[in-house]
Amino acid sequence: MHQIDAFTNTKRMAHLVGLLSQRRYRWQDIIQDLIIGKKHNIILYDGGAQRKLEPIMSQILRIRQLEALMAVTTSGSVTGAATELGVSQPAVSRLLSDLEKSLGFQLFDRSKGRLVPTQEVRYLQPSVERVLELMKQISDVSQDITQRKAGHIRVACLPGFATSHLPNVVAEFLEDRPGVTMTIEPDRPERILEWMIGEQYDFGITDSFNGHPAVESRNIDVRTVCVFPTGHELENLSEITPHDLVNAKIIHTRRDSDFFGRLSKAFQNANVKLNSHIEVRQFTAACELAVKGVGVSVVSELDAIQYAARGLSYRPFRPILSHTLSLVRPILKQPSLVTLEFIEQFRESLVPFKAEEISR
Repeated sequence: MHQIDAFTNTKRMAHLVGLLSQRRYRWQDIIQDLIIGKKHNIILYDGGAQRKLEPIMSQILRIRQLEALMAVTTSGSVTGAATELGVSQPAVSRLLSDLEKSLGFQLFDRSKGRLVPTQEVRYLQPSVERVLELMKQISDVSQDITQRKAGHIRVACLPGFATSHLPNVVAEFLEDRPGVTMTIEPDRPERILEWMIGEQYDFGITDSFNGHPAVESRNIDVRTVCVFPTGHELENLSEITPHDLVNAKIIHTRRDSDFFGRLSKAFQNANVKLNSHIEVRQFTAACELAVKGVGVSVVSELDAIQYAARGLSYRPFRPILSHTLSLVRPILKQPSLVTLEFIEQFRESLVPFKAEEISR
C-alpha cells in the first residue's frame, strides 16, 4: 500500500507525478503491479487536511484495455482502433472508459476531429508498449513450447556417443527448432545412472542397464561389426568369424563388461583363442586404434560408420552379437514435450542399426 500526498484540482496530477518520481514510484511500475493484481491506494491531501479521495488505479488493468489505448493513440480515432483490433467501436469505447476509471485521469483530447493522447498518456506510452511487447513474447514462447520449438533438454551419454552418432541426431533435431537449447554431458554408465536417479538430466544414453526403480529404460540391441584399417586383408571377406581372427591382435572392451563376455564366449565356442591386445572402455577408442593399424576389433556399427571416411573398413561379424544400448530417463521427473520428442527421434535414428537376432 503506497500513500502519496498531492494538492487539489489543477495541480494535483502534476504534483502526483512529481512525487512518484521523487519517491521512486513510477507510473510504469504501478501499471505493471496492477496487471499482476497489486493495488495502489493513493491518499490525497487538500489544504493540509487529509481527505481520502476515490483510490486512483484501484482496479486491475487488462491487456485488452492497453491494446485499445495504443490502437487509438496510433490511429487517432475509435473507428481506426476498432478496425485494427477487430472489434466493434462500442467495445473500444468501453475499454477506454474502464481504463480511464482505473487510471484516474483523462486519456485523450479531441483536436481537429482526431483523438490526441494527453500528456499523462504520452508519459505512460513507453511502459505500455513494453508491457504489450512482453505479452507478445510470452505468447510466442508459449506457442513455441506447444509446438515443441522451445525448451531446454539435458542429455547424459556415453563418451563415444558425444562425438559419434549423437551430434548428427542433435543437428537434425535442432534444425527447425531455433528456440530449443541442449546440454550434453558425457560420462561413464555409473555416473549416468546417478544423474538419472537424482533427476539431474532429462535423458540418458548408456549400455547394459540392469534396472533401477527410479529410472525408466528402453533397451535397443544394435548390430556389431569387425573393424580394421582400410587395405587390410580382411576386406576380401564378406563376413568375419573368430576363425578369421586367429592371428589378429584384438582390441576389446573391458573384461568385466557384458559385451566382452559374449565376445569371449563366441571365440570359445569356435575353439579359437581371443588374442587380447588392448582393452578400452569405449568403441570409439577401438575404432581410433584400428584406423592406426594397432589391431582389429568388434564394435557397434553405430561407431564404425562414423570412421568409414577416415581409413576404417568393416564387415559383419558372425555369430551375430548385439550391443545393448539403454535409453533411460527419471521416472518421477515429468519430461517436457520437446524432451519426449527428442527421445523418440533418437530412438528412431537407431532403427537402421538394430540387430535382427540376439546371441547371449
